[in-house]
Amino acid sequence: MSPEIDLDLDRPLFGSGDPAPIVHHRKRATGRHTMTKATVGFIGLGLMGQGMAANILKKGWSLSVMAHRNRAPVEALVADGASEVKTPREMAQGCDIIVLCVTGSPEVLAVIEGADGIAAAARAVTIVDCSTSDPSVTMKLAADLARKNITLIDAPLSRTPTDAAAGTLDVMVGGAEEDLRRVRPVLECFAGRIVHTGPTGTGHTMKLLNNFLSMGYAALYSEALMLGRKAGLTPQIFDSVIRGGRMDCPFYQTFFRWVLERDPNAHKFAIRNGFKDMSYLSGFANACGAANPIGAAVRNSFAQAVGAGRGEDYVPMLSDFVAEANGLPKQG
Repeated sequence: MSPEIDLDLDRPLFGSGDPAPIVHHRKRATGRHTMTKATVGFIGLGLMGQGMAANILKKGWSLSVMAHRNRAPVEALVADGASEVKTPREMAQGCDIIVLCVTGSPEVLAVIEGADGIAAAARAVTIVDCSTSDPSVTMKLAADLARKNITLIDAPLSRTPTDAAAGTLDVMVGGAEEDLRRVRPVLECFAGRIVHTGPTGTGHTMKLLNNFLSMGYAALYSEALMLGRKAGLTPQIFDSVIRGGRMDCPFYQTFFRWVLERDPNAHKFAIRNGFKDMSYLSGFANACGAANPIGAAVRNSFAQAVGAGRGEDYVPMLSDFVAEANGLPKQG
């Protein structure tokens, strides 16, 4: 979708409940106003973020980016026309919409509330948090920021870095409808599907439930493969029964690209991040006063791998850890 936006210039830019996209105005020499596109900032150029940011830039938006540890994505984006800033505060001083794609709530809070954070710019910006964060932290943060005329929308992601590069991610959005309408053209740069889940915080809640299912599958596959090997059933035999049957699914297929083909890029999502997400789920269940024994079991599967120093491995590699922990030799 093109970022060119028709806007009635007689309407207030930041009016209460105004669903219009945020834009800048500038004066021509004649004194008449003309419209420019919204300026977008992006913080978190990791495995997912670099593809998302590249798509925003390709779709014609003015983009500002910030480096963290790895400068390669920043340099590639700057070469394609993005501008680089040094701090979140500097980004907020020149951007209308800022997309975050960092690890979790602590990183989100640091980027927004730190000494040189977004809030320090004291500007009315819209923050789109695509991280997998703790919903309770998101809701409190949104309320705190609203008092500073800053809007926070939670918009976590599903699918893989390959989908991020292709612009086909699933996005779950929590926030007011008018806020979603304002940022939807930016989300459409990297999303194949956008689902409005409800008010702020529901996007992050739905993301935890989504990851509970996917990390649950990873734990199940790993344990089932281990038990099968104990009985003399190879992963190839296991796959010949499951693939194409009722228990097959896209997550199974990416998981087994590692199991069968040893493709390290099959699902580039670290075990430590799975453990983090399942820990958030545990906290959410505790806050609800709910018993979640299956969630606890899935969390422990990931906790054991992290405790054994395997946190940087990708999720399909959990199958190797479970096998080795049960006395089986490394697969393949």
